[in-house]
Amino acid sequence: MSQLDKSITFLLADDHSLIRHGIVFLLEDMDLECEIIHASTLNKVLEAVKANPVDIAIIDAHFPDGNSLSILSEIKTIRPEIKILIFSGIDENTQSLKFINAGANGFLSKLSEEEDVKKAILKMIDEGEYISPTTQALLVNSFRNRKLINPLFSLTERELEIAEMYAEGLGNLEIANKLDIKQNTVSTLKKRIFDKLHIENIVELVELMKDHY
Repeated sequence: MSQLDKSITFLLADDHSLIRHGIVFLLEDMDLECEIIHASTLNKVLEAVKANPVDIAIIDAHFPDGNSLSILSEIKTIRPEIKILIFSGIDENTQSLKFINAGANGFLSKLSEEEDVKKAILKMIDEGEYISPTTQALLVNSFRNRKLINPLFSLTERELEIAEMYAEGLGNLEIANKLDIKQNTVSTLKKRIFDKLHIENIVELVELMKDHY
């Protein structure tokens, strides 16, 4: 019996109810036999996954209580068979690989046409994954360039060590003392880290470290 012949339990997770209801409309239009569960926060996503035999979770990337990247491995631990499609307005070119790398089975832009959304859902049901042409090209390139999956791969061991210290809230002088190097060496390395990661401040660095380290 194929997945299409039995009832499928969907979890629709987005803090905007309009987006969730839009997906419900599409699922109804596809004439699928399914049960639909809603979640509007990361906390509710985890509660729903624990309490229900979810087959496919369609999850936004960002919620008021955080980034869904932070809970993907937990979702998979609770329910290893679950298939996760990230459905988000964030830039697929720069973001999709980190979600795939963290355990998502697909990534779809909210700018997609209705037909593409239906196609992605059917692929998730039939094959357990949906890799768009954009993400497919990124995956191929990532085999040649690991930095596409994780920008921190571009840092040397010493640069990563210093980046970690900045993310922990240490200043140039504290880092210099800890590593027994000159303060201006730390400043030079900081500039190099920022250049390699294409960021401009510590706040962006902290976000990157949270997402990738």
